[in-house]
Amino acid sequence: MAASNGRTKRQRGEIETLPSGSLRVKVYAGVDPISGKRHYLTEVIPAGRTATKEAEKARTRLLAQVDERRNPRTRATLDQLLDRWLEVADIEATTRMGYVNKLNKHVRPVLGKLPVGRLDAETLESFYASLRRCRDWCGGKAYVKHRVEGEHTCTAKCRPHVCKPLSASSVRQIHWILSGALSRAVRWRWIAVNPASQAEPPAPPHPDPQPPNPADAARIINEAWRDPDWGALVWLAMTTGARRGELCALRWHHLDLAAGVLTLRRSSYLDEDGALREKNTKTHQQRRVALDPETIEVLRELHGRYLDRLAQLDADADPADYVFSPEPDNSRGYRPDTITQRYGRLAARLGITSHIHALRHYSATELINAGVDVRTVAGRLGHGGGGTTTLRVYAAWLSESDQRAAGTLAARMPPRPAAPTQRSVASSPYQKIAADLREQITAGRLRPGDQLPAVAELASAHGVSVGTAHRAVALLTAEGLVNVIRGRRATVADHPHP
Repeated sequence: MAASNGRTKRQRGEIETLPSGSLRVKVYAGVDPISGKRHYLTEVIPAGRTATKEAEKARTRLLAQVDERRNPRTRATLDQLLDRWLEVADIEATTRMGYVNKLNKHVRPVLGKLPVGRLDAETLESFYASLRRCRDWCGGKAYVKHRVEGEHTCTAKCRPHVCKPLSASSVRQIHWILSGALSRAVRWRWIAVNPASQAEPPAPPHPDPQPPNPADAARIINEAWRDPDWGALVWLAMTTGARRGELCALRWHHLDLAAGVLTLRRSSYLDEDGALREKNTKTHQQRRVALDPETIEVLRELHGRYLDRLAQLDADADPADYVFSPEPDNSRGYRPDTITQRYGRLAARLGITSHIHALRHYSATELINAGVDVRTVAGRLGHGGGGTTTLRVYAAWLSESDQRAAGTLAARMPPRPAAPTQRSVASSPYQKIAADLREQITAGRLRPGDQLPAVAELASAHGVSVGTAHRAVALLTAEGLVNVIRGRRATVADHPHP
């Protein structure tokens, strides 16, 4: 029955006549689990002769959606769906770890207990908006963020909470993770419609690569070359644009210095337990990158230092040894986070805002600015787009364009610094140990024939690994200050003159 105020009310839902003559259908759908506000489904029917009939159909349809949510086909929660989805989804190891981390940190604490059937587009968009306001779900309330759980006496580490929004790119990643899980739920007939397909995530952020400029690149190279092995790694990252995991997994048999080609096949990563593992490259395909003459010389000198260390250790060279390693015999590769942290400290010392991934941006930017075609640049950097199918072909990597790209980037690289002299300031732990022993020999506190402290003692005294101490002794041996005989402790040379 029509009411005097222009509304036709029924037991469930209502149809309201708007000033324009259109009809607005409104159905109560419960309480929003994110904001706690009453939630309504609405639909506007344009004015017309059949508007009333269409409004009734819309009301019936909206009521059916509400009933389906209140009585879903399954009572499974979002947590249960995510667990089941992660069991069957074919996801790469590092991608899976990223998914699990985001779900555990941002999704499960808020939406995990919500039945899958009650999840809708409005709830998801409210969830995304909350993340964009504060990643810690403070709800706008002030509180103290304690560093220790349970009863304790607050210290300076217990500070008032400051809202930090989650980046738009992270929220978009969460959206696509949920969309994939909910799409599988539709296929399993847990729900009828994927609510994520109706929700709108934040707009994608505009690309903002910030590679170091040529002047900063020269400063970075000069600072890195205080340790020539580390300098070689930074140089190779600049000239090839290789990812940090690819550099960590690089072995000597991946280098063909005679042909001037570097093959990138594997990538290092840390598993859930923090152990170092290897996998295929990000695009699951190997790529061959042409090297310029200067980079080839850098790698030849690096290989020469590697052979010298093995000679001091009375060990044989192995093509499967790592190109970059914290061990004197190159038996173990770097952890990717070690590369990130060391480069970050280097940039901080120079007052440059940069990270290791910016060297990929530097390589790409310099090549594009020099006029190299984008397809070739994408091939060198291993990007998934930009002619991926063609770049899978082995011959494409040895194309004339790629050779020209290698020479072009070499011409734009800053001059390579000379290797530091033995009197230069020691920057690495093994160099500091060697400098301390060198000073004792020069001052006469260690005389010719005297035994050096055992490697284990040096490692303990300086708080380093045994491998680092071995490297210090190997450096002094190469300088002619120390004699090493296998099975015996190192001794000061009879004529300790470098």
